[in-house]
Amino acid sequence: MNIPIGVFVTGTDTGVGKTFVAAALLGALGDAGLRAVGMKPVAAGIDPGCSVNADVAALARAGNVDAPLADRNPYAFDAPVAPHLAAHAEGRTIDIGVIVQAYGRLAARSDAVVVEGAGGALVPLDERRDMLDIACALGLPVLLVVGMRLGCLNHALLSALAIRARGLVLAGWVANRLSPDLPLADANADALARRLGLAPLATFGVGMPSRFALEALAALEMH
Repeated sequence: MNIPIGVFVTGTDTGVGKTFVAAALLGALGDAGLRAVGMKPVAAGIDPGCSVNADVAALARAGNVDAPLADRNPYAFDAPVAPHLAAHAEGRTIDIGVIVQAYGRLAARSDAVVVEGAGGALVPLDERRDMLDIACALGLPVLLVVGMRLGCLNHALLSALAIRARGLVLAGWVANRLSPDLPLADANADALARRLGLAPLATFGVGMPSRFALEALAALEMH
């Protein structure tokens, strides 16, 4: 029986390029001949006139598996705020069990599932749980997207510390150069590589490749 592979994509903050990287990863999985589907368990913020969150739509375009929206995005909230606040405003509760079931259905129809979190690694889901609790429930390795800008070293190291403290595998990280004029960008990336014990799987940014190289995909520990 084919056992699907999966990975949980999180970031050092909101707006650091998680969707961009997740879509690139889905493209690389497709290039490798795999049936790949993207999942955003919780999405907050739907643009006026749109029926789905923009990140959810981007993941659908990048994947090559047709799957119900309810499985690809079990929880969608209109307001572009933290998930626990959006859920409270709508009188709803985020049930991780529902997310696990949806993931199982996606896994049954694909070879690989790329799960993208919302916001940073510790964004709350409710009074007790946060985004990493989803990764734990799914038993997935984590890919950390680092927004390369001032403050990124602290944000990345704290995120990695939180990931590993949960017993999750930090399978790799991606350097996303949000600012083309970041001073000493290479030195910052080198510092992170030494402290994380992992070289970046890929570097994205202005004028750089927008797809995951198959070599990087092979180096990404997924299960």
